Amino acid sequence: MVIIADSGSTKTSWRLIKKNGSVASLQTAGINPVFMENEAIVSLLKDGLREAVGGEGAREVDFYGAGIVDEEIKGRLSFCFKEVFPGCAVHASSDMLAAARALCGHTAGIACILGTGSNCCFYDGENIAQSAKAGGFILGDEASGAYLGKRLISDYIKGLLPADLESEFNSRYGLDYPAIVRKVYKEPLPSRFLASFSPFINEFKETPYMANLLKESFSAFISRNLHHFDTGRYSVNFVGSIAYHYSGILKEAVISAGMKPGVILKEPIDGLVEYHKSF
Repeated sequence: MVIIADSGSTKTSWRLIKKNGSVASLQTAGINPVFMENEAIVSLLKDGLREAVGGEGAREVDFYGAGIVDEEIKGRLSFCFKEVFPGCAVHASSDMLAAARALCGHTAGIACILGTGSNCCFYDGENIAQSAKAGGFILGDEASGAYLGKRLISDYIKGLLPADLESEFNSRYGLDYPAIVRKVYKEPLPSRFLASFSPFINEFKETPYMANLLKESFSAFISRNLHHFDTGRYSVNFVGSIAYHYSGILKEAVISAGMKPGVILKEPIDGLVEYHKSF
């Protein structure tokens, strides 16, 4: 069996390609090795994946995920998978390469992620040839779920939300200032907490406040990241929940910047299955 995974901080989408060619799907919590210890990763794999793999076993794992930034992290992921599936070959690559392969296949293009985090690159049809530095939700990640949530929460604690939205937010979440500070600065996976407010933003996206928040956030992503690439020659492709749910506003922002919007996908996982099947 070949296991393909696309993992962010929030969730992991899995596809299990069996010997007979059939494909099984499942979803677990996210795996981000920057914030998670080996023990937590191994526990998640045992609880969420091992039973689905069953007696056929795993001969290869192609894992794409957030936080895969160096060889040390790749080695840790390889160790974790082999703890659960002894003898398997493990290939760990960035979520950016996952997006590029899903969006562009074997063709050159500009690929962008707008999910819990954000990033972008120029893909030459095989590998990432040029990329911007994402910066994470503190230094960058413009227009990501975490960035949108940060903008919303920042305005909330400063008393800058319109009164009707502030009242609705209070009734939904019941968060006071100490709780927000604790979740952002002391508890694990703060980006996931911030991104959890995306459904609230989506529900009220037609209001002037939310529409302006989204427009400014997409414009920030474009101006701070896409200037690296030849946007006159290549269209700009997107994958991720934020790109998908706000596709109309996103396309308007891309066009307003003088660029051509391309493909927009909610998730890269099925594109990755097609990519790996093509070999």
